[in-house]
Amino acid sequence: MPHPVTAPVTTPAAAQPLSPPIVIAHRGASGLRPEHTIASYTLAIEQGADFIEPDLVLTKDDVFVARHENDITGTTDVAKHPEFAARRTIKVIDGESHTGWFTEDFTLAELKTLRAVERLPKLRPDNVQYDGQFEVPTLAEVIALAKQHSVGGRVVGIYPETKHPSYFARIGHPMEARLVAELKAAGWDKPSDPVFIQSFEVDNLKRIHAMTGLRLIQLMDASGGPADHAVPSYAAMATPEGLKAVAKYAYGIGPGLAMIENGDAPPTTLVADAHAAGLRLHPWTFRAENIFLPPSLQTGTDPAVHGRIEDAMRRYLALGIDGFFTDFPGIGVKVRNALKEK
Repeated sequence: MPHPVTAPVTTPAAAQPLSPPIVIAHRGASGLRPEHTIASYTLAIEQGADFIEPDLVLTKDDVFVARHENDITGTTDVAKHPEFAARRTIKVIDGESHTGWFTEDFTLAELKTLRAVERLPKLRPDNVQYDGQFEVPTLAEVIALAKQHSVGGRVVGIYPETKHPSYFARIGHPMEARLVAELKAAGWDKPSDPVFIQSFEVDNLKRIHAMTGLRLIQLMDASGGPADHAVPSYAAMATPEGLKAVAKYAYGIGPGLAMIENGDAPPTTLVADAHAAGLRLHPWTFRAENIFLPPSLQTGTDPAVHGRIEDAMRRYLALGIDGFFTDFPGIGVKVRNALKEK
């Protein structure tokens, strides 16, 4: 059953809309540096991103670190560390079996001996030159970075995502109270603060909603459903009635791009339906490589070659989205600002 929510928290309708649309650096400037590194976040800030996005998982000693998943096999050099060879294992996470090394089996001190590597070396070979240079950052380090660059009237926000919260709760590492406490210690607990908390799960967000006034974003995809099975599917969540239910605990939604416009097909009604429910939309994720773009916006046939990502962004902005995630925040800021000036 959904977790009961009783705390009187500011409703999404009471929050001010974001204008112009915000640019969210997806895992930092991850098209140009290995994802979820201080270097990636710093470059995103230098390129003008409004928010940097740390995906969050927990260590053995309950410290939040920025990784897209708790399996660190493909994004660190852990396989090259013989001292950790015996920790390679098989785990079932959200119903799927994974073989590798996992953050919950490492202390923070141990994780800090590892270095990040590029997740997509074939698509982003230029990023491989940075392999082995950067640590796995903590949430505290990401917060400090955002605050360090919030000067001269500029505010750099953070957009953390709780990764696999039900799984972590089952193994004795619940995320919600710990995350709210860390953000509150940083001075952030109000809707006006430069923070969004996102999750693909539902009850996780409802629990957080009962603890803080920070804005929450319900993530969803074109297929499947939340790992906590709080609703039957994301498709049901994206209906007008489903969106009304989401609006009771969330400020907005983060749909996959295909939920708004699937390739070159006509757009859906999701933008209008979400706005009618009082929700904002921050879709994910704009990437420059051909493989991630619809055929009409590709350049040639090489999947790694950059296509017309700018045109893709313009198409969605014209539909009325309130912000977007991108691996190339510099391009996103340029496109957003050009439209703002018109």
